[in-house]
Amino acid sequence: MRIAIIGGGIGGLTLALALRKEGHEALVHERAPQFGRVGADINLTPNAVRALDPLGVGEPLRAEAARPRFRISRDGYTGEETSRLPMSDAAEESYGAPQLTIHRADLLDALEAAVGADAVRLGHQLESCDVSSEGVSLRFADGSTDEVDVVVGADGIHSAVRRSILGEEHPEFTGTVAYRAVVPTERVAHLPDIDCFTKFWGKDRYTQIVTFPLTRGEETFVFATEGRESWSQESWTTPGRIEDVRAAYADFHDDARALLEACDEVLISALYVRDPLSTWGAGGATLLGDAAHPMMPFMAQGAGQAIEDAIVLARNLATHGAPAGLRSYEDMRRDRTAKIQLGSRGNEWLKDGGNADWVYDYDAWSVPV
Repeated sequence: MRIAIIGGGIGGLTLALALRKEGHEALVHERAPQFGRVGADINLTPNAVRALDPLGVGEPLRAEAARPRFRISRDGYTGEETSRLPMSDAAEESYGAPQLTIHRADLLDALEAAVGADAVRLGHQLESCDVSSEGVSLRFADGSTDEVDVVVGADGIHSAVRRSILGEEHPEFTGTVAYRAVVPTERVAHLPDIDCFTKFWGKDRYTQIVTFPLTRGEETFVFATEGRESWSQESWTTPGRIEDVRAAYADFHDDARALLEACDEVLISALYVRDPLSTWGAGGATLLGDAAHPMMPFMAQGAGQAIEDAIVLARNLATHGAPAGLRSYEDMRRDRTAKIQLGSRGNEWLKDGGNADWVYDYDAWSVPV
């Protein structure tokens, strides 16, 4: 099969590696002229780490990541702890892999090195694709074209593959903006459980502060969300005003406000979603990750679900070929990703305890194909 992957992000590169493991090569088309250190955190929960380990990237990830000891929920105003889930060694014993918190760029570096430059075409933006009984015709922004058996849209929330399959549509602004910052851990080392994943819950689904370690624990990531009536920018690199964040959380517990006081600067971005799809593709075309099921970050499953998608898709193509393998993949993934999409939007995940097994214990390599 001639397989084209549109998008060289986490899902697209993971798929290229998984296909290679299953005996197929694919070419990744990435619109950026080069890979760069864009973004901040990635929270790889055990289901994602277990999916990545057989691809040969587990060791470099562990070398750069932190391993939070617990996943903790606290009331944002009183500081009272409402749930505590053991992670690190306990997660590895329970689920076969730990939770790893890592800079997004370090994860991409590991995936890029494993995939190799020959499998990626940079500066190559897809404009549209046409699906027929003969295969898929691709048209790129530079005027070039290609004919493939399979195209996978791993090209994000504004996916060109999705638009070609489903028509023009627009994601929905959630009424929420997110602030992100990374600070040296030495600035916040006096705070309790700073080596854990901790979420301070506010009065509504818009108001919360999350923190966890990065870079072997040398850095600490701080994430806060706030309700906004409107927003016009979707960039992940727009500077925000740290004064605005501190003012929004002035009535939060001292430990939460100390995290914001440690931040010199923040980036701000809007959070957009789409509703779950009833169909992901047609013929030799399908979708993966945010192109299929963009979700709020409140269950930390955006990257994890893209990684799971990649493994399950590669296994289905190896077993069933195309297009049957594409439809089987979609059938296997649709209900799980929809449940997580809606759960992330509701933002009640592990607020007052609960069982995480249905998310963390999923093994993309062993679910029946």
